[in-house]
Parts: sequence; structure tokens; C-alpha cells
Amino acid sequence: MKTTPQTPATVGQTLHRVGQCLYRSTQSDKYYAILKSGRKQIKKSLKTADQALAKRRLADLKEKVSRISTDEHGREKFSELGERWLHSDGPSMKLSSLNRQEGLLRNLNRTFGGSRIRSITKTDVARWAFIRSKEIAARTFNYERQTLIRIFNFALRDGLILENPAANLKQMKLPRHRIVIPTKEEFQRLIKAMRALRDEAQEGANLCELLAYSGCRLAEATNMLWGDVDFAKKSFTVTGGEKGTKNHEVRVVPLFPALDRFLQSMTAMLDQPPRPTERIVTIDSAKKGMQNACNKAGLSHFTHHHLRHFFCSNAIEAGVDFKTIAGWLGHKDGGILVARTYGHLRDEHSAAMAQRMTFGTQMGE
Repeated sequence: MKTTPQTPATVGQTLHRVGQCLYRSTQSDKYYAILKSGRKQIKKSLKTADQALAKRRLADLKEKVSRISTDEHGREKFSELGERWLHSDGPSMKLSSLNRQEGLLRNLNRTFGGSRIRSITKTDVARWAFIRSKEIAARTFNYERQTLIRIFNFALRDGLILENPAANLKQMKLPRHRIVIPTKEEFQRLIKAMRALRDEAQEGANLCELLAYSGCRLAEATNMLWGDVDFAKKSFTVTGGEKGTKNHEVRVVPLFPALDRFLQSMTAMLDQPPRPTERIVTIDSAKKGMQNACNKAGLSHFTHHHLRHFFCSNAIEAGVDFKTIAGWLGHKDGGILVARTYGHLRDEHSAAMAQRMTFGTQMGE
């Protein structure tokens, strides 16, 4: 019976040939595949001691090997593949995402750039993860990990590799930061302080109120047109303008009473009804006005995104369920992120409401 010579992958065991390209270990009884792709020998465990299952997995492996490219891309380096990936997938990304991916690719090229894509192993990826996770923040590591997986998936799609060596690379856990949420009193002080500033700060105050009453992201709010608001049907449409929303999907949201009153008050102050193509607010940021107002009113330095938190906290206090809030915010996870981010607020609000359940009596009466 034919055997294969021992290699570092099979030290301590002998592989006996039991079929074409199919071998069985004398040590573990598990089956292995040994086959060729061009001039390269491929040796891979089939991870089973069941012969029938091994044969099916061998057939799948042969089919994958048959798709491996033998053209010039087969000798492609990681940096070259990364550039091809960006040219292929980049046009579908938002500009901010594309810029981020270019930076992440530069970081990855410091480790993998000069290596041929087919020579990068799971061990290489694990070594990178071990070192890199100690050098950078968890969020940055997770971004780089995601880009690495995408590039290898691109190579897989092109038939350059058999499997993604980064597929099972785990994310780092993100530290949980305490979310600072303006109280209703603090929000009113912020708006009052902004209204008291020079005339140009009035539009900043309008933007802050629009963010707080709609729950929109900054780019969604600044690109909102008067034509996006349907006062008759009590709804508004979030499009994100030319750049689109974060998940590239338009959503229709109820015209909340506070937002309805605010927009009605804005139209009442205009000399003539606004045109549907006009932006509701004409500025792209209220950052400077918010900083000046916070300093003047003695408040924490709130940002645009704090006003999105403010919207969520008010929705939770009103008893709105997480799934509904997620839909309003444009999340596609059915409320998982909202629950993880704001779940403690619901618990705190529930506990506060429970204290009102006295039934008109006191203990000992």
C-alpha cells in the first residue's frame, strides 16, 4: 500500500492512499486530500473519519481547485490585489468610506503588501492580529480586520485562493463608553443660548432642533428638503441627498409632534412658502455655535450626535419599543444596536415609573 513521505504537516503520522487523491491517517483515522494545481501540490485535511463524507468533501475541493486562476494574477502581491479590489468595489462606496478603506489598505500593506496573495497563511494572519491588536485601538483593529477579510474574499471570488485565511479572525471587544445624553432642561438651555448669539447662529439653532426632533444623522438633516416633508400625511422622507443615507436606503418616518410644530413655526416666519427643492437648513454644521453656546450656558460640550441620543432617550421615555426606534433611525438590525446602546435608559425609566405604583397607600398605614 502506497504511503506519502512525512512532512511538517504530518509528522507523527503516515498517510495511506485509499483512492485517487484520497489518503487516510494511521494516527487519527481522518482523511486527507493531496492533489495538484499546476506545479503546486495541495495537501488538506478533510476533517472527517467517514469515508463517504470525505469523498464528497474531496469532490468539492477538486471543484474549487479547478477554479484557481493560472493567469498573471496568480502571482499577484497583496498590495496589487488591494488596489484591484478598491477599483472594483470602490465606486459603490460613499466617499468617506472609500477614503477610510484607502487608509486601512495602507496600514495592511505594511505587513502584507509585498507578499504574494497565495503565500499568506492563517498563521501569518494570526501573527498580524496578535501584534496589531496591541498597537491600536479595538475599533481601528476591527476596521482593519474587516478590510483584510474583504480583500481575501475578493481573491477567493477571483479564484486566486482556496479559502480565506482571515475568515475566522475574531473581532476585538469594544470598550463600553458612558453615553452622555442632554437632559430636556440642558437641551432647552443649549437652544436658548444659541438663539441669544449673533444672527448667523440662528440657523445653527434650527439645525440643532431639527436633529433633536427628527433623530436624523447630521448629513441626513442638512440634506433634508421642504419637499421631503408631507404635513398632510404627517410624515417626512429621509434621503440623505446626493450621497444617500448611511445604508443607502430611503426611509419614511412619522412627522413627530415636536418636529411638526418646529417646522410649522419655521414656515410661519418666512415671507413666502418655501419651495420644495429648498433645504430646510442652509448650513452643514452647527459645531462652532454649539461650542460657544455650551461655554456660555455652562454645559458639557455637546455635539450633533448627542442630539440623536437625545431623540432616542425621549422615545424610550415615551415607551416606544426598540424595533420601532431602530426603524426611525435607519438601523437594519431590528433594534439590536438600540437595545445595546440605550437599554440601560429603559431600565432606569422603568424603575423610576415603578416608584409611582403606591396605589395611594404607604407601608404601615
